[in-house]
This record gives sequence, structure tokens and C-alpha cells, in this order.
Amino acid sequence: MKIVTENLGKRFNREWIFKKLNFVFEQGNSYAIVGPNGSGKSTLMQVLWGQVPASTGSIIYSDPELVIPAEEAYKQVTIATPYMELIEEFTMKEMIHFHFKFKRVAQNRSIEDLADLMELSHAQNKLISNFSSGMKQRLKLGLAFFSETSALFLDEPTTNLDKKAIEWYQVNLREFGASRLVLIASNTEYEYPENCQKVDLMGLK
Repeated sequence: MKIVTENLGKRFNREWIFKKLNFVFEQGNSYAIVGPNGSGKSTLMQVLWGQVPASTGSIIYSDPELVIPAEEAYKQVTIATPYMELIEEFTMKEMIHFHFKFKRVAQNRSIEDLADLMELSHAQNKLISNFSSGMKQRLKLGLAFFSETSALFLDEPTTNLDKKAIEWYQVNLREFGASRLVLIASNTEYEYPENCQKVDLMGLK
């Protein structure tokens, strides 16, 4: 997938969150959206994945050269954020099976293997409402990593993760992000690859 932005901008009332973003995000590369707290990193991500409408400019999705209609782009995208809700009435096993009714499993993995890959097999029959915040975040990341999609959006991905879980995140980002378009909103350097390209929102005010 390729995402091209042309003079993209977003404002709330009279305040510009960002403007005049002209950029090409290409599959096979990683990008870090950086900027101080409150600078609009999450808002830019939401505009790019199609949840929030832009105020100005345009976004063109293509794969590889065919234009993808904006309303169809979600099929190529998986997302993990601390503020994304899970269905807490589900067990983990039910949540995994529900998610993969809409996405294919990456690398021809078995759905039954995914709890092990997330290192949460001990909790697969546990209600998500009884998960710790760290377990919920690992589940969100696992669903995003292990889905067969072209683009991966991660917003502050290691929120609530302990040291062992951060290492798990880094290993899976390298393996399951290598061939995808990866966008990571973060000011924490260990959350994104060293060689990724940075988009600094302070230059877009």
C-alpha cells in the first residue's frame, strides 16, 4: 500500500493541528510520527487511516498502482492504540475468532497458534474485562501484528507494557512489520526502528 497526502490539514474550530502535509508513505518502510504531547500525533494517524476527515487537502491510497477508494482502505489496515476498545464481554479466544472473521491471518499461521504467539495462552478462556491493562495492550498489538494487511498503524504501542512485553513487541515489529507500511506515533525511541523516517508535527503548524 502507498499513502500519498497532498496539502493535508486538520483543524478544530480555528486551531490548526497540522497543515500542508505533502508526503508519500510507502509499503516496506517505517515512519515515526513525532512531536510534543498534544501536538496532534494521534489525530494525524486517525486522519491517515480514515477515521477522522481532513479539513483540507487529500489522501490517495494505492496498491500497488491501482487507486483504492477511501472507503475501502480499511481492509488493508490494522491498528493498535491504547484508546482502542476491545469487546470486554468476549473471552480472548472469542475475540481472536471474531477479529479474524474480517482479516486473514499473517504468514498462514493457525488461529489456534495466535494465543501462543501473543504469549497469552494461559488467558485464552478468560474474559477480556478481567485482563490487566498490559494484557489488553498485548492482545491489541497481537491482533494487529498477526493480521495479513498492507499497513500497520501503532499509536504509543508500548503503553502499559512491562520490560518483557516490550521485548516481545520489538521482536514482532521486526518480523511482522518488515514488509508492510508501518506508521508509529511515538516520542519513545525504542518503539520505532532506528532507520525509520520521522515526520515531525512541529514543522507542520
